[in-house]
Amino acid sequence: MNTRLLKDSLGWGLILWLIGYILGFILFFVIDPSLMGWIIMPIGTILTLWVLLWKVKGETLGYYFILAVVWTVLAVGLDYLFVVKALKPADGYYKPDVYVYYTLTFLLPLGAFWWKKRRPAHS
Repeated sequence: MNTRLLKDSLGWGLILWLIGYILGFILFFVIDPSLMGWIIMPIGTILTLWVLLWKVKGETLGYYFILAVVWTVLAVGLDYLFVVKALKPADGYYKPDVYVYYTLTFLLPLGAFWWKKRRPAHS
């Protein structure tokens, strides 16, 4: 695995997950916890798209597929360890917002690849 792919997959994957995790702790004291995921998701989506469109420089579908898989595995695994097991939410964790979040985590890198490839090359 090359350094760029390692940085984009593990590096950005961990950073993006950590931003959502920290936002969750901040919002926990401000809003109803049942709404947290729906409020964090648009912020996370915008940040993820910014990373994918401006910071990630991959050029192949395979590159973006690896990002999709690694980011999704990180999200599911870290959520399980640091939310489900560590925090033991009283009303559970796995609700529709979480499944939408996991789906977006997988699909956004693929969508970014498609978006980048459909734009005409700059001269």
